Amino acid sequence: MQKRKLGKTGPEVSAIGLGCMGMSDFYGPADENESIATVHAALDAGITLLDTGDFYGMGHNEMLLSRALKGKRDKVVISGKFGALRGPDGQWHGFDGRPAAVKTFCAYSLKRLGTDHIDIYRPARLDPQVPVEDTAGAVADLIKAGYVRHLGLSEMSAETVKRAHAVTPVTDLQIEYALITRGPEQRVLPGLRELGVGVTAYGVLSRGLISTAAVEGQLKERPFFPRFVGDNLKQNIALVKILAEIAKGRGITVAQLAIAWVLSRGDDIVPLIGARRRDRLAETLGALTVTLGPDELAAIDRAVPENAVAGTRYAAPQMAMLDSEKG
Repeated sequence: MQKRKLGKTGPEVSAIGLGCMGMSDFYGPADENESIATVHAALDAGITLLDTGDFYGMGHNEMLLSRALKGKRDKVVISGKFGALRGPDGQWHGFDGRPAAVKTFCAYSLKRLGTDHIDIYRPARLDPQVPVEDTAGAVADLIKAGYVRHLGLSEMSAETVKRAHAVTPVTDLQIEYALITRGPEQRVLPGLRELGVGVTAYGVLSRGLISTAAVEGQLKERPFFPRFVGDNLKQNIALVKILAEIAKGRGITVAQLAIAWVLSRGDDIVPLIGARRRDRLAETLGALTVTLGPDELAAIDRAVPENAVAGTRYAAPQMAMLDSEKG
């Protein structure tokens, strides 16, 4: 397994990480035994970075990982998100970055994960009511106490990252970055590189939009995501079909092309892949053997110009909560 370091101060991890969200939430029912088998297969393949969140399935994801990692905890780097507030019906109620809340979230996550520390701990979003310095300071306290190893952030602007980084070193920013989601290239990535902060890229396959299923016309509308509705979906599938032709020329899947593209954007970027079945994981691992040449990268840029995708990545209320969209 290839390795990459998360920022100047973070740990060395596998070149791709396993995003575990779909094993518990948001993408329909998942087979728990298959999910655990997928985690084990990932570890066997050398994947060491596992990404979770305390609000994925209301704690279910952390408890699932606890079962999957029995006797294997020392083999992995756990990246955990906190702060998202949800009701019993799953509805969203904002984000909480208050120091007391941060420490409470951590206490419960440690218990559910069955571990004495979380390797990278990050607020899922910026709480607009709490200075990021206060949230970062709470994580710094947890680091000093030994409950957390590193501070990470998620969906924040380069300026916000800089402010948190002044309190305690930030290892990486988790942000959506993909062939058809290239917004971070404008200001976020340059700002992070000035600070020596790495990137864990999620949404690399654009929630399944970049997939064989899309090419074969098996993708259904998903009203919560503007890119998956009506004419937007038609335009975006047309883009994916062009990418699929490029992938076909290399004898790989369009998903493998998309993962290889993110890997090519810099060795400070680690893509997170949300496989919840072993066959999907195997497809993901195949991308590690793909090196895209200059001509192929140019062909991809021509096929999918920066602003070619139709629709925003979240609905308007969610977009308004993204500090990262402010630069």
